[in-house]
Amino acid sequence: MENLLNNPMQALPRLGEKAPEFNSLTTHGMIKLEDYKGSWLILFSHPADFTPVCTTEFVAFAEIFDELKKRNVELLGLSIDSVFSHIAWVRNIEEKLNVKIPFPIIADLNKEVATAYGMLMPGESNTETSRCVFVIDPEGIVRAMIYYPMSTGRNMSELLRLIDSLQTVDTYKIATPANWQIGDEVIVPPPKTQELAEERLKQGYNCIDWYLCKKKI
Repeated sequence: MENLLNNPMQALPRLGEKAPEFNSLTTHGMIKLEDYKGSWLILFSHPADFTPVCTTEFVAFAEIFDELKKRNVELLGLSIDSVFSHIAWVRNIEEKLNVKIPFPIIADLNKEVATAYGMLMPGESNTETSRCVFVIDPEGIVRAMIYYPMSTGRNMSELLRLIDSLQTVDTYKIATPANWQIGDEVIVPPPKTQELAEERLKQGYNCIDWYLCKKKI
């Protein structure tokens, strides 16, 4: 009980609810969540600057930056390092790997944003943020959360696929199946009454059964 009192659990953001507000110092100046209203946002945390896995991830995030822009998605990184450390690391990546980091990085020294978003995992580290990804829609709603262990770098193709799925779902009011990619069939929402279930099979969809029907969009 004493350990629980000394280390209270963080309240995690919830899917479908407003993302926690912030107004933070970054490598691009002061930035607040409201600045991203009207755009999608990928807010991600990394354990620490000048670490090998994080460096590969930042290069990979830079490589998909233009693809995200095409989808109206902004990128925002975070760790509990200082802004001076962030700047030095970004410059080092450009110098050593010839990759320019085009997105801002929050310097969360007081752990305020990391705590609000549940990015601290004491089981892994008391001093570093874990590898978290939060997808926030143009209305400031949390739409997806992914957590990775410190030892595993993130997959950028999956993050692009996730964004494509969320945006397609919003546009067409459908769902997407496992391993879905743009151009694949999507899932028609299941019927909610017996009558609609019987009608479903007559509507020309690609149906496995009444509850699982797909269509092209």
